[in-house]
Amino acid sequence: MPSHRFGKHPPKHDYRTLRFTTYASKQLTAPPQSYDVLPEVYEKLKINNPSALFPMDGNDTWSDCTIAALAHAQTVYRGLLGRKKIMAESAVEKLYFQLTGGIDSGLNELDVLNYWRQNKVSGDEILAFASIDPKNHVHIQQAIHLFGGVYVGFQVQKNCEQEFDARQPWTPGKLTKDGHAVFAVGYDQQVLTVLTWGNTQQATWAWWDECVDEAYAIIAPEVKNSKWPGFDLAQLEADLAEVAH
Repeated sequence: MPSHRFGKHPPKHDYRTLRFTTYASKQLTAPPQSYDVLPEVYEKLKINNPSALFPMDGNDTWSDCTIAALAHAQTVYRGLLGRKKIMAESAVEKLYFQLTGGIDSGLNELDVLNYWRQNKVSGDEILAFASIDPKNHVHIQQAIHLFGGVYVGFQVQKNCEQEFDARQPWTPGKLTKDGHAVFAVGYDQQVLTVLTWGNTQQATWAWWDECVDEAYAIIAPEVKNSKWPGFDLAQLEADLAEVAH
């Protein structure tokens, strides 16, 4: 049985980070009661094996969960466009060690996202990312529904690995000193679905409120061709240009 590694550092705060709440007005459509992006990805790629689409990416050997979660997000975004191209494990590990300076130290999610915003990763770029208050469940659900997922960081609970191995939902537990990064792709009113360790994993909203300490909407360039009344993409792009300079 493969081992599991963590590696997310505590949240890093930067006043320049764009915030989802700034661009989501009261006119933004309420999220559906349940949503899961994976069926659409599976249908377009003609494959429904999460282990094939979202592999371990070295996270059983290295503390590279922040890059593995990025790779899983990338596979989802490509899948929604009907493109099956999965970031190679060697590429995940290469980027991880590039950003850590060659040591197995783990990373900050904010550093990973800032790098992706400024550089292509495995040939793909992102337009922007925006932080979401984890306690605002409506915004979390809206971001998953609108953008295909949310990049998540959490403080690990004691039974995290045991519940994963038993295919049981994550539930609140005594917090450890470890942090982990995952990509959330679905939800209903009882649980969320995330990608990690070569598989899907469910987690209760009680777990979310107890453990999750950061969440980000990743906005791919393709969203510029979409229209969502109530989400001010033009203002986000203007703010991003100001921050970049």
